[in-house]
Amino acid sequence: MESAFTDQWKSILTGSKDLLVGNDAVQPAGRVTKVTGLVMEAVGLRLPVGSACSIHLAGGAKIDAEVVGFDGDRLFLMPHSDLEGVTPGAPVFAEESRQTSSHPLRRPSDRSRQLPVGYQLLGRVLDGNGRPLDTLGPLKTTESAPLAARIYNPLERAPIVDTLDVGVRAINSMLSVGRGQRLGLFAGSGVGKSVLLGMMARFTTADIIVVGLIGERGREVKEFIEQILGAEGLARSAVVAAPADAPPLLRLQGAAYATTIAEYFRDQGHSVLLIMDSLTRYAMAQREIALAIGEPPATKGYPPSVFAKLPVLVERAGNGKEGGGSITAFYTVLTEGDDQQDPIADSARAILDGHIVLNRTLAESGHYPAIDIEQSISRAMHSITTPEHQQLARKLKQLYSRYERSRDLISVGAYAPGSDPLLDEAIRLHPRIIAFLQQDITQKCSISESLEGLRALFQG
Repeated sequence: MESAFTDQWKSILTGSKDLLVGNDAVQPAGRVTKVTGLVMEAVGLRLPVGSACSIHLAGGAKIDAEVVGFDGDRLFLMPHSDLEGVTPGAPVFAEESRQTSSHPLRRPSDRSRQLPVGYQLLGRVLDGNGRPLDTLGPLKTTESAPLAARIYNPLERAPIVDTLDVGVRAINSMLSVGRGQRLGLFAGSGVGKSVLLGMMARFTTADIIVVGLIGERGREVKEFIEQILGAEGLARSAVVAAPADAPPLLRLQGAAYATTIAEYFRDQGHSVLLIMDSLTRYAMAQREIALAIGEPPATKGYPPSVFAKLPVLVERAGNGKEGGGSITAFYTVLTEGDDQQDPIADSARAILDGHIVLNRTLAESGHYPAIDIEQSISRAMHSITTPEHQQLARKLKQLYSRYERSRDLISVGAYAPGSDPLLDEAIRLHPRIIAFLQQDITQKCSISESLEGLRALFQG
């Protein structure tokens, strides 16, 4: 009498047309031998890391998975959904790639996962698998692109020479952003990073906006789209959401998918603003996967592969070739307990082209956006702004810093006016500086308006 596994396998092979390729030849199949936590082990298939596959269940259902490692003949698979219904010996089949991209930088292996791209994604909200989360029906696009793309030769990239207007006065004036620059938004929880991202998404002069909401609460996803991004921002945006309850592989894939969409529009010659919230959740998803397949923890519980994957993702953003498009990227980095020396924050700071730090003390005092201009820096500002602009920004930073260092003396009346001319000027201009650095969520301030306000600050 044949085993239940053999009956199940035969019924799947004979009942599913999707498993037939070429001249009606059955695809090679393996079987599940072990499930531990989030990881499945399979034998009988020889697939490269990153290959897409599916585990077929009784009743015709299946679970999508990806090869994340191997040990001898055993493959380690990570699912894109929960593992309910998986049985010992469940058949595993490799998924064939449907390659439609002809871009020279996009030549994946035959089995790498490809997801939809195209202008039809604008105004849509998708999950990490490219499936619509909104109620606008199926995607009407025939184009797709691989999640893993080759990185540009750095010598072929166009230099950062043009500014990108993000509509936020403190950033435009003090932390000018260049087209193709990659910046980190460092903040603890509840200090207004999502609101600041929404302001940039609505007010930016970029042609296309791609938003990746990775590992955030489901409620925050809906609020960001409806209240912070708004209808105007969503109309020229493609949103990829992989919330906190999604499997770690889907969170990783969501970040890669958002970057792939941004790369597609860059290849079409557009200026793209990529917003990813957050890079820390991406790192945590990779940590879950790495620990599950047996990689040893290193720095504060993070395995080495986490720090290897961060620059691979970040380096995909940036300028294309001369005369082509660009991806200007903002990655949020969660600083646990407002600790700027957190391993992920420290690593991100080293690979990004600048960092904008949000200060909890400023947020608690009602100062929005709560940008700490003392700790923040744009590494491309010196090459995209005029000497006059740089001098004015430097002067404002000096006055702000001088006042903050002497705040206690001033507040108790221990400072004698006239003792320090620079501090006297800082005290005189402090109310105007604070008003200049604050901005209402509905207010847009262009680069020219920001620079004019910076000049006016020191006049009279």
